[in-house]
Amino acid sequence: MKAIVYREYGSADVLKLEEVPKPLPGDNEVLIKVRAAAVNPLDWHLMRGVPSFVRLFTGLQKPKHTRLGADVAGEVESVGSSVTGLKPGDSVFGAVDGAFAEYVSASESLLALKPQNVTYEQAAAVPIGGLTALQALRDKGKLQPGQKVLINGAAGGVGTFAVQISKWMGARVTGICGTRNVDLVRGIGAERVIDYTREDFTANSERYDVIFDLVGNRPLGDFRRVLKPRGIFIGCGGGGPETPAGHLLAGMIQQLVLGWFTSQKLVGILAKRSKNDLGALSELMESGKVTPVIDRRFSLSEVPEAIRYLETGHARGKVVISLG
Repeated sequence: MKAIVYREYGSADVLKLEEVPKPLPGDNEVLIKVRAAAVNPLDWHLMRGVPSFVRLFTGLQKPKHTRLGADVAGEVESVGSSVTGLKPGDSVFGAVDGAFAEYVSASESLLALKPQNVTYEQAAAVPIGGLTALQALRDKGKLQPGQKVLINGAAGGVGTFAVQISKWMGARVTGICGTRNVDLVRGIGAERVIDYTREDFTANSERYDVIFDLVGNRPLGDFRRVLKPRGIFIGCGGGGPETPAGHLLAGMIQQLVLGWFTSQKLVGILAKRSKNDLGALSELMESGKVTPVIDRRFSLSEVPEAIRYLETGHARGKVVISLG
């Protein structure tokens, strides 16, 4: 089978489309014929080995694991001997390892059934972005009906899910985005949209119960000024590929230290792969409460180009890899 492989850290030039052995599912795994995958910032972080401290886990000089791609949707081709919840022919989606390939094997616990009313491309767009938004707002932000939430980066891969999930949770949503995305963000449920090229969100008197920052382009103090005294700030923006590791680490330390001296709660979010939460996202898609926003589609051989596009920071919603 064909798959995207990388054996050294670097730009998207290190990614190669190669012929590799077709995986065999373990006892608790299923073999998926990949119909679609999606690109995440996680992919270029792993590809480049940045911030540098991630190499403590991924390999100091070269990557221990040579395959990328976490979001997948496809058809179950075969199942391991201990699998009970899925069968050949089932349409599934989930968060896996090595999705940029014609086939991938994954634990049954990482997958959920794809709703019939969404395409494979739409389903593949959901796992990492949807899980991040859901777990941030529900578990970290404790978002309640009627509360005000500010989402910085509302038009991005996580932001488009965050807007829709916040609305579903009954919150009053304000989204921050660029001019070309104002109508998009309003169309998916934001009550108010701030165009950052024309308006500084810190200049008005609005105060928010929850702030979800998905960009990381403003000082923490700017957000704290518009956060209620007992509000919750959730940081998720990691900057772009050129952001120094020291800058990211300093931001995390600042967030941690300030949290000791203020009634405001300052937290980060790293999504956990959860079958139950994938099921919840599946129900939201099936009911029409959440509709994945897809910006561009690329083929498997165009994964390097897709990642280059994502690295520009201007994707509207998700960037999808379509395998037909």
